[in-house]
Amino acid sequence: MAAKLHTRILIFTLALHTAVSAQSFTDSNLPIVVINTNNQTIADDPKIFCDMGIIWNGNGNRNYFTDPFNNYNGKIAIEIRGSTSQQYPKKSYGLETQDSAGNNLNVPLLGMPSDNDWILYGAYPDKTLMRNEFTYQCFSRMHPWSPRWVYCELVINGQYMGVYTLLERIKRDNNRVDIAKLDFDDNAGDSLTGGYIIKVDKTTGNSNTTWTSPYQNKVKYLYHDPEDTELTAQQRNYIKNYTVSFENAVYGTNFTNPNTGYAAYINTASFVDFFLMQELGRTVDGYRSSSFMYKDKDSKGGKLTCGPMWDFNLSFGNADYCDAYDTTGWQYNFATVCPTFSTEPPNWWKRLLLDTNYCNMVKCRWNYLRQHMLHTDSVNAWIDTTAAYLNEAEQRNFIKWPILGTYVNWNYYVGQTYQDEIDYLKGWFQSRSVWMDNNLPGNCYNTGINNVSANYISVDVFPNPFNNYTTFTVHRYDNALLSFKLFDCTGKLISETLTNENTLPLYKNALNAGMYFYTIADSKEIIATGKLIIQ
Repeated sequence: MAAKLHTRILIFTLALHTAVSAQSFTDSNLPIVVINTNNQTIADDPKIFCDMGIIWNGNGNRNYFTDPFNNYNGKIAIEIRGSTSQQYPKKSYGLETQDSAGNNLNVPLLGMPSDNDWILYGAYPDKTLMRNEFTYQCFSRMHPWSPRWVYCELVINGQYMGVYTLLERIKRDNNRVDIAKLDFDDNAGDSLTGGYIIKVDKTTGNSNTTWTSPYQNKVKYLYHDPEDTELTAQQRNYIKNYTVSFENAVYGTNFTNPNTGYAAYINTASFVDFFLMQELGRTVDGYRSSSFMYKDKDSKGGKLTCGPMWDFNLSFGNADYCDAYDTTGWQYNFATVCPTFSTEPPNWWKRLLLDTNYCNMVKCRWNYLRQHMLHTDSVNAWIDTTAAYLNEAEQRNFIKWPILGTYVNWNYYVGQTYQDEIDYLKGWFQSRSVWMDNNLPGNCYNTGINNVSANYISVDVFPNPFNNYTTFTVHRYDNALLSFKLFDCTGKLISETLTNENTLPLYKNALNAGMYFYTIADSKEIIATGKLIIQ
């Protein structure tokens, strides 16, 4: 049996290598992905069952067709993916790694954690080949998970297809969106409350079952994972009703109340990060398409969390309609700029900005990001490093797809060279980020510590100094029990409060005017310290 299996693998490997050897493309600094459809045509639906091999000799090493398929050598089920992107001749693909019987097979590809759901994304209108990747890379430093990705070059049936990105699909998994697994019999109690991944999107995606926002008929919610067919009626109704409850709260008269308003339903810190990345990219589809949210069980935090980011190929000045090319203005106002579109951003993005506390969180978070991963120097360094890494591969890509200097739907800028496209991206980012520096609402009085650990993004205290009361806000992604301690200027402990909430008000009451100190800690470490001034 082992000998027969080895023979089949050898025949498959030789067949693919023989087909490819006739091409001028023979080696790369990028991993090489080779697909043989066995005379089948890859369609939008259904997937076809065929063969794939990956050559990867490790970072910094050349990859040759004469090398064996040493990263993957086996079966896949593959289909064309995307919605409007299917208009382009360079297609993107969704695939599942499978065993010889057609069962899904979890495997680690190109250093990414083991799974069976993957995407081969082929950038076409984004001639930098990096807008999506830049976004995912940034968000991975802001959020517990963002799709991991690896550049590669793709060959299908002996034909060179260009530079692609092998990346993780958004799904519930311990190595992806790490929330509770929702089984078909989880229809009551805490087990019913998570986990769900949903999205605001067009209805051309995988899910045909939607619900419409009771406040906007152009805002549609879709079930993503589990999909609608994998959910019971109780489960579909639960996550729909939870989302409606959030909308009722955010549009309600007491929407800023931390216990009964919007904050009772959402992980506010995640909404802040999502807002900033959407606005930074000025994504023409932002907020209204491919906008993901997820909810874990109530016992594990249970609030609606925004993210991860997805689909940024028409961002950062790469779209010529609805002001998406403009480095000024707000993308959440899309419906005002282009009112005839069938979809629009949820109005709760505007509503949140009516809350002073939310605006201050936005400003604090932006200031921190601009000092670190979104500093102009850091961004330019990442872009230049990535462009250098892609140098030889992008030349082959644009021989295969000769679109440099040519308008492609919906380019605002058309560079004559790859370097022109890179320079435009860098210049657009700088102009946009400086405009946001000067125009984001809110004031930052952050006296805590940023990015202490993976679960703690920042700690804000506002106002400080204060007369009557102040509020501690912890931006985080878990619901661990926290200890808030207040000390006077001599170091004497004045009070201690234990809570698993993200916000804690502190009232002056009998406290005298003067200087105080605080610590915030979980069971493992002190996550923030600072001083308070009571006037």
